[in-house]
Amino acid sequence: MTSTAKTPEEYLNEVPLERKPVLEKLRKTILENLPKNFKEGMGYGMIGYVIPHEIYPNGYHCNPKLPLPFMSFASQKNSINFYHMGIYADKNLYDWFVSEYPKYSKRKLDMGKSCIRFKKEEDIPFELIGELVQKVSAENWISLYESMLKK
Repeated sequence: MTSTAKTPEEYLNEVPLERKPVLEKLRKTILENLPKNFKEGMGYGMIGYVIPHEIYPNGYHCNPKLPLPFMSFASQKNSINFYHMGIYADKNLYDWFVSEYPKYSKRKLDMGKSCIRFKKEEDIPFELIGELVQKVSAENWISLYESMLKK
């Protein structure tokens, strides 16, 4: 779904009615587990979580006017997608998530580099996502991000 929503609330009001409760639950799970110094907002047409310029003045290297992105989710045509840059940038975190996933879901993991796709709403492992959200502090993300830029 392409969205021009300016706030997470506007975004949730645009999604198909049958998806709204699960997206609200996903948002609640993220917010309840979100480490300090991350901020919720909109980015790239999705609800996203960033490190604001007040914490990381350099911003995103592709466009320094933007805050440093970290995580987001979206309602797409055939799935609900959850994006987490930590699992893309940190092999140990990726390995942890892949090994834990079968404990929470009988479905095969449908995952790209930073994208986890859930074709059925009932297959979203909210508890595991909550654990994943807690695993990377803003300070950890900045350090990992900067180390990746140097490569």
